[in-house]
Amino acid sequence: MLFRTIARPGTTIVKSGMEFQPFHKKRSDWSYQTNCQYPKQKEAYLDNGTAKFIDAKHIKLPKLGVIRIAGLRKLIKERLLKHVSTRIGTVTIKKTAGDQFYLSMQLGSDIAFAQKLPKTQSQIRIDLNLDNFLTDSNGAMVAKPRFYRNAKKKLAHAQRVLSRRQREDFLQVLSTALIKNHDLVVAEELRSKNLLKNHALSQAISDVGWRRFLNMLAYKAKLYDKEFQTIDPKYTTQRCHNCGTIMGQNGCRKLKLKDREWTCPMCQTYHIRDWNAAVNILEKGLGSWQNPKKQTA
Repeated sequence: MLFRTIARPGTTIVKSGMEFQPFHKKRSDWSYQTNCQYPKQKEAYLDNGTAKFIDAKHIKLPKLGVIRIAGLRKLIKERLLKHVSTRIGTVTIKKTAGDQFYLSMQLGSDIAFAQKLPKTQSQIRIDLNLDNFLTDSNGAMVAKPRFYRNAKKKLAHAQRVLSRRQREDFLQVLSTALIKNHDLVVAEELRSKNLLKNHALSQAISDVGWRRFLNMLAYKAKLYDKEFQTIDPKYTTQRCHNCGTIMGQNGCRKLKLKDREWTCPMCQTYHIRDWNAAVNILEKGLGSWQNPKKQTA
């Protein structure tokens, strides 16, 4: 007896003691992954493993054989042509629903992939604030992106993914530029847990991704032989960098969060709050600003 059945993918139907196997929908996208082995080689290269480059346009993979590749990153091509010791780890081929194929691989080497950058004889301090993303000690300001807030208005999953990718790209480009152009980068210690307790500020803090940004600065400084340090932000927004007066002490009115511009009551120096804080933090990083002391009027 024959039975005509309709089943959703992944289900099993039993009828009259007979088991019908689930119907598997044909997918238009798929991936293939393999590991490169070096069973007898003393040294691992891009062209002597079980997964290996034949030349700059062809790669040989287990089970799949020789595959032609459309493009090769300059870094990999140079290591292949110069025969630099480089181990291939996991190799993955992905096919998209649009019939596009992508090849990715994990590489390892005792020889650094990134080269040390030349010294620039430049120093800079960055102040992270809520009016903009950051203000540096030269007075330059970087506008604050609002990727998270914009994505929140659009609840679609694709928009949230795009937002995270845009922020990641923004942080990567900015952190690399700061490290490449300065020998020393100083930032204040970020106490985001305390800041996030303030519900009025929590969304803005989540939006900019400061913690991720500082982590990028730290590892890129180490990678490129530059220096990055964080300092205690105490008094940096209340101190006049010109004369050392600290607002809130010796009868001086303490600055509030809304006070974005102010004039020092002692030396009459006009300050933009974030710029002044940036200069103070750089002085702390250089060790040229001692702990604040009681002042006499």
